[in-house]
Amino acid sequence: MPQIPAELRAVVDELKSTVAALHAELPRNGLVVWTAGNVSARVPGADLLVIKPSGVSYDELTPEAMVVCDFDANLVEGTRSPSSDTAAHAYVYKHMPSVGGVVHTHSDYATAWAARREPIPCVLTMIADEFGGEIPVGPFALIGDDSIGRGIVETLRASRSRAVLMANHGPFTIGTDARDAVKAAVMVEDVARTVHLSRQLGEPVPLAQADIDRLFDRYQNVYGQGSAK
Repeated sequence: MPQIPAELRAVVDELKSTVAALHAELPRNGLVVWTAGNVSARVPGADLLVIKPSGVSYDELTPEAMVVCDFDANLVEGTRSPSSDTAAHAYVYKHMPSVGGVVHTHSDYATAWAARREPIPCVLTMIADEFGGEIPVGPFALIGDDSIGRGIVETLRASRSRAVLMANHGPFTIGTDARDAVKAAVMVEDVARTVHLSRQLGEPVPLAQADIDRLFDRYQNVYGQGSAK
């Protein structure tokens, strides 16, 4: 098994702690049940990622439990098999160099939209702010190889969205780092629920494209304290 380069040891250890802690945000925000879902982070300066092991309880996800894989989904460090979605995460990192974090959940409302293979329309300022337009649907793909990753990349390359609803599966989100991707996962579930509730009252009204563009630009470039949003 390949070894972690000595110069990356501290970085990898820090990312293991970060990714382990971020996994706790998924059940805390009601985005997963049992052992479903995963968070990963790119290792800067190397074709490596940190992700959780497969089928392990969230209560057991310590930094020491995290595994390191290369961008071909091969295990580089760890004693357990990596998440079954590792190949999808790895494909995203390989083909979207600006992505530093990937999250997958089966959150109830976003997954319900995915089951209908229907994009979430941009009918809220929060959707415009965070996703820059509708949240698109990606193609159906089976778990086990990089097919899901290919669908994620193909869909998000044609969109400003940081979330994709993979058909009949669930949401995947990307971010500049793992925390940013977790935030997107929380936000996509929130807007999926709100738009669903709106539809119980009638058909929600889409925002005009010019307003979406202005909202997105403001939120991405002006809102918050520096880079914090």
